[in-house]
Amino acid sequence: MFDFFSPERLKLYAIMAPGLLIALILHEVAHGYVAFLLGDPTAKAQGRLTLNPLKHLDPIGTLAFFFVRFGWARPVPINPRYFKNPRQGMMLTALAGPGTNFGLAALFSLALHTMPRLGVPPGHFMYLLCYYGVFVNLILGTFNLIPIPPLDGSNILAYFLPPRLAYRYMSFGRYGFILLIGLIVFSNFTQFSLLGEIILPFVSFMAGLFGVPM
Repeated sequence: MFDFFSPERLKLYAIMAPGLLIALILHEVAHGYVAFLLGDPTAKAQGRLTLNPLKHLDPIGTLAFFFVRFGWARPVPINPRYFKNPRQGMMLTALAGPGTNFGLAALFSLALHTMPRLGVPPGHFMYLLCYYGVFVNLILGTFNLIPIPPLDGSNILAYFLPPRLAYRYMSFGRYGFILLIGLIVFSNFTQFSLLGEIILPFVSFMAGLFGVPM
């Protein structure tokens, strides 16, 4: 029961925390910045185009990452009425978050491959920070691509659906969070795991492309 708070776990959390912080903050800033470039000033007006973690972190979503290996931040407010093409604008804005995480994973992997040349051993804190930085970003980016409203994947998929079908599909957003929680609870009583069955195979594939072993 208290394994989550063992010294080994706490050390792991300390190593994962910087990569997670960067992943969550830049994910949300990317949403807001792309929306701003497309004409929506909402995120900027509410002070969300900032690297201040207090503006972005959701306490429950952050803790969830450590306990169930995926999480979320406070969503950046987006108003599609400012976009010239609302459907395209929402798709591009949604894509910006996971795209940023995959870009960060690539940067962390590049730093990881550079460490040995700088004389940094694999067990060093900086080496492990970059190692977990790769996987934190890959997991967060992949999780957000799941097409369950209101995750980013739903806005990406909605762009390719007929308008009426897309509207009905996105209307399920109010139940999406409940569905995700239900999947987590369901996985605790069955052999199905949202992380193991859906997220990890793609994460493993991407890590392989970056040359980072799981």
